Amino acid sequence: MVKIIGIVVVFASVLGGYVLSHGQIAALIQPFEVMIIGGAALGAFLQANPGSTFMHVFKKALKMFGNRFTHAFYVEVLKMLYEVLNKSRREGMMAIESDIEDPKASPVFSKYPGVLQDERLTAFVCDYLRIMSSGNMAPHELEGLFDMELGSLKDELEHPSHAVTRVADGLPGFGIVAAVLGIVVTMALLGQVEQNELGKHVAGALVGTFLGILAAYGFFGPLGTSLEHDAKEEVNLYEAIKATLVASASGMPPTLAVEFGRKVLLPAHRPSFSDLEQAIRGS
Repeated sequence: MVKIIGIVVVFASVLGGYVLSHGQIAALIQPFEVMIIGGAALGAFLQANPGSTFMHVFKKALKMFGNRFTHAFYVEVLKMLYEVLNKSRREGMMAIESDIEDPKASPVFSKYPGVLQDERLTAFVCDYLRIMSSGNMAPHELEGLFDMELGSLKDELEHPSHAVTRVADGLPGFGIVAAVLGIVVTMALLGQVEQNELGKHVAGALVGTFLGILAAYGFFGPLGTSLEHDAKEEVNLYEAIKATLVASASGMPPTLAVEFGRKVLLPAHRPSFSDLEQAIRGS
């Protein structure tokens, strides 16, 4: 909702100020300028990134209007970890083998649909529980493996934000390209059309610069930053899972292990000690 409000504020401020200055909205409607800027930006994006990046960025951008990293989601993840670790502690690591091999059919994981919807997170948890169940890895070795995977995961999650930010950096330049082409068209019409017609062509050319700068700093720049924040929150959640599982592998009881994970979470939506304790008791 906040992001939608931000977009509305940008439009209202820019267009409102323009109209109040006696500007005409019709003068800003320049579809060919939009085609030049948008097409050039899309082409540059496709050249600079792997083929799968476009759909990845598109799907992530649609999710920016909501935030899945909420207090309730963090509680759900930590509660799920507690229940799995508690079961393994009471019945042995072999008791959770069926749970981690098929999480969707697991009586433990199926209680947490929000976690199951995130296939990457579910696979991440199950992979490390599978490694822990082997019993052949020391806690410091497990932590080292976590660190290596989290490093590559961080690079992958941050790639969409970097890709969008680079597009935002190039949009003012593409706006200038559109403006220059508009001036070229205008110069070719000298002596062929009336002065007021030339003025419209010059205005249309300047709209290209306006659209490039507005798109860069009003929309694509903020989108890149939003994607960056989303990546940081996701990596932070994986770090909390790491802290929980490493603490459990070090011999900590499940209630204390999930507390290690809770303390790693970013403060904005981190559940309190009492919230987590109440959730655990409910399980």
